[in-house]
Amino acid sequence: MSDRLTPAELAKYIDHTLLKPQASADDIRRVCAEARAMHTASVCVNPGYLKLAAQELAGTDVTPCCVIGFPLGATTSGVKAFEAAEAADNGAREVDMVLNIGAVKSGDWALVEQDIAAVTAAVAGRAKVKVILETCLLTDAEKVLACQAAKRAGADFVKTSTGFSSGGATVTDVRLLRETVGPEMGVKASGGVRTYEDAVAMIEAGASRLGASSAKAILEGCAG
Repeated sequence: MSDRLTPAELAKYIDHTLLKPQASADDIRRVCAEARAMHTASVCVNPGYLKLAAQELAGTDVTPCCVIGFPLGATTSGVKAFEAAEAADNGAREVDMVLNIGAVKSGDWALVEQDIAAVTAAVAGRAKVKVILETCLLTDAEKVLACQAAKRAGADFVKTSTGFSSGGATVTDVRLLRETVGPEMGVKASGGVRTYEDAVAMIEAGASRLGASSAKAILEGCAG
């Protein structure tokens, strides 16, 4: 990237994220205040805090976002669809769902696609859907097929990682996801994006969104 991104430019790539199970309500309020000040793309929280986050972000340019079927992706499609619909009712305008990783490993691509489609249908017209692939657990061939399933099912983004498994985003995976979905879908790099240099590398590889709990440090690096 020849020109250094300004903090304002880079902030619009970032989903400011807090998914730790021990996060308190005050922690969520703090993250939302940071996001409002930085003008990040969104704040991403667990569903139990979505209503609070939506209240804290009301009237701002920061989108309320939450995770679905997190972090294992092992609940049923009906449960994921209900969780997503409830999140939209509570103010989510983006939902990041974990695909059925076990179905991927079983080669049951009909179930993988149906699982995603259940969520996209549940929030149609209300929230964008990002599909978390958990790339550290998949082969390259599985990543490609999962991206194709997400695209057919009407998802808006594919996303690398939950940040709660054995690895996070890599430049190689982001590039593969972008090559597979083309320009029509978003690609979110998540897990291990902690510095300005990390962020730029992911964007150059094709990421259109970054999931990060270190948004302040990343944006402070813009002036470095």
